[in-house]
Formats: sequence, C-alpha cells, structure tokens
Amino acid sequence: MNAVIPSRKESPDFGKVAVLMGGASAEREVSLMSGAGVLAALRAQGVDAHAFDPAERDLAELKREGFARCFIALHGRFGEDGTVQGALELLGIPYTGSGVMASAIAIDKIMTKRVWLHEGIPTPRYALLRRGEYDRARLMSLPDELGLPVIVKPAREGSSIGVSKVQGYSEVAQAVDAAAVLDADVLCEQFIAGDEVTCPILGTGENARALPIIRIVAPEGNYDYEHKYFTDDTQYLVPSGLPAQEEARIQELVLKAYRTLGCRGWGRVDVMIDATTREPSLLEINTSPGMTSHSLVPMSARAVGIDYETLCVELLKTAALDHPRLDAAAVNPGGAE
Repeated sequence: MNAVIPSRKESPDFGKVAVLMGGASAEREVSLMSGAGVLAALRAQGVDAHAFDPAERDLAELKREGFARCFIALHGRFGEDGTVQGALELLGIPYTGSGVMASAIAIDKIMTKRVWLHEGIPTPRYALLRRGEYDRARLMSLPDELGLPVIVKPAREGSSIGVSKVQGYSEVAQAVDAAAVLDADVLCEQFIAGDEVTCPILGTGENARALPIIRIVAPEGNYDYEHKYFTDDTQYLVPSGLPAQEEARIQELVLKAYRTLGCRGWGRVDVMIDATTREPSLLEINTSPGMTSHSLVPMSARAVGIDYETLCVELLKTAALDHPRLDAAAVNPGGAE
C-alpha cells in the first residue's frame, strides 16, 4: 500500500461513490461516525462521494442514481452480514470488504468458531444457547463447563453490544437473558485472562498482509462499548510491546484465520493472549471495522505511514464483486441453438 497521499489530480476516477452508513443495526450510531469520517476523507481526495443510509433509502436507488461503487461503512447486521453485499451483487455495484459468504460467516461468532476449529485455529471454548430452549439447570452448568468468569454475548452483534462478564452463578441467568433479547443465539465463552490485542489485515488472498498489532489496555480490563467509542480512558499501544517473535506468530495466525473464511479487502481480528502460557486465542473477526476517531485499523495503519485519507482511498480501490457480470457473448459465445 502506498503511504504517500495522492493529490486530487492523481486520485483514481472512481465515478460516483456511495458511502453506506447508518443502517438498521444496533451499531447504527457508530456506523454514522465511521461513515462521516470516510466521506470527508474521500471528498478531501477529490472523490465524488455521497452519504447513503440504507435505513432511509432503497438500495435500488444506487443503480438508478448511477453509483459506480460503494464504500461499506455499515457495522453489524443488515450491513456486515452478507445481506447488503448480496443486494450489491444483484445490482452489479462493486463494494469494499468481504463478499456474501465470508461476511455471513464472520458476523456469526459461533459459525466462525466452527470453521476456525476445523482448520486448527485456536479459539476459546464455548457453549451455544438458543433463546427459549435453555432452563435453569443448563444455565447453572455453564460455570462448571467453561469456568469463571464466563463471557456471554449475542452471536451476531459487534462493538461489545450485549456482552457481559459473569463472575458467579447468580449472574448467569440475567446475562444470558440480556443477550437473548438481541439475538436468538447466545454465545457463552471461556474467559482468557491476559493481554487483549487486535490485528488489522489489508488485502486479499496471498496478497493480504497483517498490519501492526495493537495492545488494548482498558480500565479494569473492561473494554466495553463506552470505552471503545466515547472515552479516552483506554490505552492503545502500537507498537504493542509484545516480543517480536510473538507478534509475528499472531500475525501469521490472524492471516490464516482471515484467508480461511475467504475474507477480502480488509478486516480486523481480535485476540486474547493467555497470561500464563502466552498462547493466543482468536475471539472474532470484523469484516467492516470501525473508522471513527477511536478506531483501530486507522491507528495501526498510521504506525506504518498510511494516513487516514490514504487508507480510505486505498480501500475504495479494492471494491469488487464476488461474481462480476459477464456479457451475453462471454456466457454463450456460440449463440442460441
């Protein structure tokens, strides 16, 4: 990736660009902040960029209004889960980030774990609870099965929405019920005590590369929604301070996890490092990471000389379709018989 900021004259002609932002998920407010930053950056680089909120406008308007590509700054369901990606495939409008299948798998933390475990990628032990299908006996068995504390979260939410750290048996039911309000599937996960880190990835396939790891130090280890976006109490360390060999190993593991799911364009993988064994465990992958002033991908990119505006333009260059349209001659070169 080029770390030099292109001038307006050097900026590629992307045509009319929609920055998809807002949307209907629980992460709408964060998405609006991400989208506003991306929109300003692209316009500063001479791109004909426009805000587009799928919660307020029909996606079919993208085609009618002549948009040539989309920068997806949506987070969570109805934006990061393959639904919008599928609509854009049908419209034939290239978009940033992962395609339909990779997005659909990655948004689901349980499906992601199943794929990773099959490929030998370490992730914390877990149990799946389905709304309305668990009883008190099952809830009380979780601490024995996974140990305490237990992390409880909705299977398909991001930004730490609905996440609880359960310290004792008496807290399990309330945490699970709260997560079940947000998602029919509830993930109960082994807690890994140690360093919390995240690693962004740029690129696709064998050309994908890991950016520097960021080590996250939150007040009392509580990296929740508020500490992610609305306070300055959390420390983000880049360089991470990890031993070089350890960081390189995690980057290699993260790239494997990214490629295994078929992700493209960009992403970010969250990892816990066990304080005793120093073994990493992958928590989840974000296929449409935040781009706010507190966001981690821009922070890591800056560490290797890629400023925010350059990052946005370079990501826009990667906009693509899973299945580019073929003209009739290419599909049936012999014509009708």
